Amino acid sequence: MMGERILRGKPMIRYAGRTLLLVVLAASCAALFAQFRPEEIAQREVLEEFLRTAEIVRYEELGQGVTKPFKLFLRKGDRESAAVWKNPRGIQYGFLEGWQFEIAAYRLDKLIGLNMVPPAVERRFQNRVGALVLWAENENSLDDLFEKRIRIPDEVADHTQKMSWLTRAWDSLIANEDRNQQNILYTKDWRVILIDHSRAFRATGRFTKQLMFGRRGLKMSMRGTPFLFKRLPRWFVDRITGLTFESVKGAVGGSLTNREVRAILARRDLLLEEIGEMIREQGEDAVLY
Repeated sequence: MMGERILRGKPMIRYAGRTLLLVVLAASCAALFAQFRPEEIAQREVLEEFLRTAEIVRYEELGQGVTKPFKLFLRKGDRESAAVWKNPRGIQYGFLEGWQFEIAAYRLDKLIGLNMVPPAVERRFQNRVGALVLWAENENSLDDLFEKRIRIPDEVADHTQKMSWLTRAWDSLIANEDRNQQNILYTKDWRVILIDHSRAFRATGRFTKQLMFGRRGLKMSMRGTPFLFKRLPRWFVDRITGLTFESVKGAVGGSLTNREVRAILARRDLLLEEIGEMIREQGEDAVLY
């Protein structure tokens, strides 16, 4: 009989009579599900160092976004790349902004193995400290698909739909208030890249008692219907189940406060609770893949 039990204060979901094991998936296995290619994932440390130390050849203001970001063109040795620098902090346009949340999102992405958030580091620019995020090469944003009426090819429609549900689960875990059609990017081969996380990691009451998406989510459609995460990969559920305060804090470091880390774990519990409900109603194979 499917059900849920509490072990040492953490919800453990039973799938058709067997408890989900808290396993750490091998990096090679996680790469199979990655939106960044395995060779890109293997270069993360190199890319982080490049972002920290490369020469700023030139820069320009980006017209998009309310956080007034800059596009920096970097060069070090024979490597050249672009990156986005931003340093919003505090209440802006009615929302709490934090450049440090860009770094936290990348580090938590690495810990979980989501592999959808570009590398981000702390870097000073124009005598101000902020987040420098590697430029995400892409073909279109979700907004472009609607504006240009671009049809997702049939052969990748199932994949892109699953990534949409996974994005909602990710944003629910990190309490991202600002997911929109402009910051969901598609590569030429239809991999999905997620950018802009400066309005994430909320820690106030409602963001620890209710998820951004899901059956009882804070965000609803214009018709008042919820944005669901209907199917999710088993590895993602495994990874978030195994999160602890120590593992998250060790990954994000000073980019998040202790309160913000505890808020992640509170939302993790809500997320697992909803996944458990779905499994009890529909069966494991209908929910997890």
